[in-house]
Amino acid sequence: MTTIYTPREFAKLVKRTPLTLRRWEKAGIIQAYRTPTNRRYYTHEQYLALLGQNPTGRKTVVYYRVSSAGQKPDRQRQKQALEQFCVASGRAVDDWISDIGSGLNFSRKNFTALMDAVERGEIKEIVIGHKDRLVRFGYEWFQAFCEKHGTTLTVMNVESLSPEQEMRQDLLAIIHCFSSRLYGLRKSKKTLQAIVHEPTP
Repeated sequence: MTTIYTPREFAKLVKRTPLTLRRWEKAGIIQAYRTPTNRRYYTHEQYLALLGQNPTGRKTVVYYRVSSAGQKPDRQRQKQALEQFCVASGRAVDDWISDIGSGLNFSRKNFTALMDAVERGEIKEIVIGHKDRLVRFGYEWFQAFCEKHGTTLTVMNVESLSPEQEMRQDLLAIIHCFSSRLYGLRKSKKTLQAIVHEPTP
């Protein structure tokens, strides 16, 4: 049976005041449970989580990405910003995972390994700096996939972690892909027309 604590008991346990607990709730660090009569209470699992322990065995993971090896400073800046965010919000991070590759590429090694872990139910939360650090397009699909497997996607949402140059490169890649396909279709059409109108020997 789970041990539960009143706000006063829990505050004493974590060496804080009940007022601090309310501040933590507003900051999203911890949320009190409610009894049928709307009285607040906390659990021992929440106490362990604040100590940096993970009673459920499921991990909190930070994921960050850059498109090329030449963006090493951007990669480090992302990590530092995410570290500050996690410390400020009281998150105990189990793993820090990064990739070098386009957000259009769903076959990134660590990204696919992370999604496999989500599917196995091993991940409690994934923290990212911006939506496009996970994927450039289709974020909503991956968000729904994570929710289906009990994983929370937390977006720090710092625009500066999404370099404009990288976005331009991704957009150019999309344009190139579609223009190549269009050119291929046109070329195939011309070839087919030439065959159809070729004189019979």
